[in-house]
This record gives sequence, C-alpha cells and structure tokens, in this order.
Amino acid sequence: MGSVSRGRTLFSAGGAHQILVCGRAHQIGALALVVATFLLTRALDRLYFAPAASSPSVSPAAALVDRSGSLSWPHRGYGSVLSLKIYVYEESEVEGLRELMRGRHGKISAESCAKGQWGTQVKIHQLLLKSKFRTLRKEEADFFFVPSYVKCVRMNGGLNDKEINQTYIKVLSQMPYFRLSGGRDHVFVFPSGAGAHLFRSWAIFLNRSIILTPEGDRTDKRPISSFHTWKDIIIPGNVDDGMTTFYGSAIVLPIPLPKRKYLANFLGRAQGKVGRLKLVELAKRYPEKLESPELQLSGPNKLGRLEYFNHLRNAKFCLSPRGESSWTLRFYESFFVECVPVILSDRVELPFQNVIDYSLISIKWPSTRIGPQLLEYLESIPEEQIESMIKRGREARCLWAYAPDTEPCSAMLGILWELQRKWWSRG
Repeated sequence: MGSVSRGRTLFSAGGAHQILVCGRAHQIGALALVVATFLLTRALDRLYFAPAASSPSVSPAAALVDRSGSLSWPHRGYGSVLSLKIYVYEESEVEGLRELMRGRHGKISAESCAKGQWGTQVKIHQLLLKSKFRTLRKEEADFFFVPSYVKCVRMNGGLNDKEINQTYIKVLSQMPYFRLSGGRDHVFVFPSGAGAHLFRSWAIFLNRSIILTPEGDRTDKRPISSFHTWKDIIIPGNVDDGMTTFYGSAIVLPIPLPKRKYLANFLGRAQGKVGRLKLVELAKRYPEKLESPELQLSGPNKLGRLEYFNHLRNAKFCLSPRGESSWTLRFYESFFVECVPVILSDRVELPFQNVIDYSLISIKWPSTRIGPQLLEYLESIPEEQIESMIKRGREARCLWAYAPDTEPCSAMLGILWELQRKWWSRG
C-alpha cells in the first residue's frame, strides 16, 4: 500500500468486499461517534496549539518580530513549528508545463518575468526550489507546487488565451497526484488582475486547489469569483527589489517626517475609476496638501522608478484607492519609504490578516467619502501617532519582501505558515 502524504493512500488494499446492513440503531450510533470524535478533536486541537505558559500568545496587536528580528507567529491554528514538505514540479517532467513557463517556442526567460505585478509567479517558484521545506519525493509531500509564468507569457505573446486553457488542461491530466486529491493539495500562483481567470476552465479544474494571489476581490464583476477564503491565500504584491533588499541600502531612503513637503500623495493613473478621479480633482483644489502628478508610462516624460519612489517618500500619507481590482501595489511600497498607507478600497483583503493588526500600521477610509474631509482628518492626526504607525510598519514590512525562508522574516515564511494552517484545518 503506497503512502501519498501522511496518512493518505494511493492504492487500496485488495480483499473481499463485505456488505453491511445498517439499521436505525447503527445510524444513531454512527452519528454519536462522529459528534464525539469532532468534540474530542476540537479539545485536542486547543491543547496541542496552546502556547506554553512561559510564552504568551501572539495577538495581531503584538510585536511581529522578537528582539533577534525573527518572525513571531501565533501557535493557535498554525502549530508551533513549521513542518511542511512541498514537492515542486520540474518543467520537464510534465508535457506542456514548459510552455506555461516559457511560451510555445520556449523563448521567454524567467528573468524577464521576475519584475512587475506578475513577478511573484517567478519568485515564489525560485524560492521554493531552494527551500528547506522542498521534498523530491512525491509520496511524502504535503503540497505540490505547479510553476507557471502564464501572465508574463501571455503579455509577451508566448501563448494566447485559448492555448493557455488547453495547455493547463493537458498538464493537469498528466498528474496522478492531482487526480488523487482532486487538486486540493496542489498550489498555483495567479498574481495579476485576472487572477485564476487566466485559466478559463479554472472553475472545473482548480475549484479545490490552493491559489496564491494578491487579488482577494470578490467584487470584480465576474460571474464567479476565483478567490475563496477557506482554501486560497492572499499574498503581498511584488515590490521593487531595490526597495525590499535585505542586503545593502534601499535605492531610496525615507525622508524625516517634519521635512516632507506634502500631507498626502496619490501616485497612480486615474483609469476612469471614480475614487481615483476624485483624488485627482482634490489635488487640483489643494495642491499644497495633496500631490497627484499625471503619470506617464511611456515617452520622454515617463516617471522612472527612482523618481517614483522619491515622490512617494515626500508625503506623510500615501493614498491607495482601488484600481481595476480592490488592491494596489502602492499599499506595500509605502512601507519601504515609511509613508502611512491610507486604504480607500472598501472590499480589499490583505495578507496575513490573522496575524497583522492593520489598524496599527495603516488607515482605512470609506471610498464614498473622498473629499476635503479626508484631508482634514489626516491633518488632525498627531505627529507622534504617525511616528508610532511608521515604527510598527517597519516591523511588518519584512513580510512584503520575497526573500528565502532562511531569513528570519519574509513573505515566503508568511506563505508557508498559511499553507501549514490550511494543512491543519483540513485534517
């Protein structure tokens, strides 16, 4: 009998089949056994995950890192130690997988796909290849990671929508462990605004799989949302490596709070979105308080990355309205220039919400009340309180950096803890 993953079996043992006739008494007894088992499991779960008396539990309001700079994670529901085994499919072992990573002609490189909004597809894959939690044995794996750079491939003409759909179906049909679990232990990354909708047949094939995405938006005007809290994980956006570097100085450093020119800024395109258009108009009315330059993505007036971060750091508050979806990368970028983010997106879901108390490091303001009252409120916040939020934000921002899981704090560690939580919750 082959073991697939800690108690699961790939093949059933042979033998004669027995036909059991269950009467009402048997049914009642079985139900009572199920209830008792459930209650006992809950009690053991509380006992197993309760922190030691000498180590107080970590609440979202508590410090995220200890004195050594290591990440502190709550025991409840996660376990006290990371103990995962993740199998990473090789691009050559499944026919079609290389096309999802390199395009139909194999000419798209991982390096060219590592930047921009879809860079997390590359970074998470490369970090898992080097992870101490990686296993080369499928039979002992808790999770299976399916690498794909499909958003980048599509944007660069490597595959069209029809080819993406056909290739995914071909790839999944060749994975016996995917069929065995119905895909529930297989992990996919979909970082763009389209989310899993890039794979048109996701609702048929990935309805039980774990999707890593920054797109926790269930109001995207699609018939069916591809994000589900019970199985999927919100991940941070892909901030420029020059700002999140663990080694050396960032390309742009924060400006001391009293020397910043503006109360707030909005550095983004209007995109015809109501909230963004209101901010552009507000900046025209109060140019000494709110900076909102017109961003050019191409041409001689294009704003370079250094100029962008220099603008971003010159305000106390960085406004983050929703765009095509509920989140914006500026929310994460603002932490690295120590500008307090102001969330102007009512339905946004952020990463690691069980651990981080976002009210201590950011401000949430109703998108329907974007106007002078927003600036008045921001002006009323004492500088000491802003400094306090910035200080706490310094602790949290390591969770936005895609660094190896050997680092004391990183986005990868946060994702691994969330995967372990999924493992424990499904029993």
